[in-house]
Amino acid sequence: MDHGTHHTGTDRGHGGRRPHAGHAGQRKGGATWGTAAKATLHCLTGCAIGEILGMVIGTALMWGNVQTMILAIALAFVFGYSFTLFAVLRAGLDFRTALKVALAADTVSIAVMELVDNGIIALTPGAMDAHLSDALFWTALLGGFAVAFVITTPVNKWMIGRGKGHAVVHAYH
Repeated sequence: MDHGTHHTGTDRGHGGRRPHAGHAGQRKGGATWGTAAKATLHCLTGCAIGEILGMVIGTALMWGNVQTMILAIALAFVFGYSFTLFAVLRAGLDFRTALKVALAADTVSIAVMELVDNGIIALTPGAMDAHLSDALFWTALLGGFAVAFVITTPVNKWMIGRGKGHAVVHAYH
C-alpha cells in the first residue's frame, strides 16, 4: 500500500475513516530501528502467547511433537493477528477492512518469527521431547523467541520503510 497517495486530507478510502497525516518513526528512505523493534515486539507478544498456549495444550493432552507444533503455530498466528485486529477495530474500521489490515500488517512478520523460533526448537537436541517442567523446554522456547526477534526486526524495518507490513497499521492510529 502506498501511503503517499492517501494523505491528501480528502481521502476516506479506509472504511470511512480518515488516515492520519504521518507515520511516526518513518523518515525519508526508511523506518527507524525503534519503529521496527516496536512492531516486532508487538508481533512477538501475540506469537509468544499463542505459541506457549499451544505448547502447553499439546503437552497437557500428550499430543505428539508434530501436532503440538502445528497447534502452537496456528495459535501464534491467531493471537498475532488478533492484537492488530482489535487495535484497528478500536480505531473505527469495520471488521472486513480491519481483517485485511491485520493480514497485510502481520503475515510476513509472524511467518518469519515462527519459522525461526520453531526451527530453533526443532534443532535444539531434546527440546521437542522436553516437558513443561524441564528447563530445556523453556530455554529453547525463550531462546527461539529472542533469536526470532533479532532476525525479524530488520525484516520489519525493511517492510515498514516501504509502506508495507506494520506500516499499514500506522495509517489508523
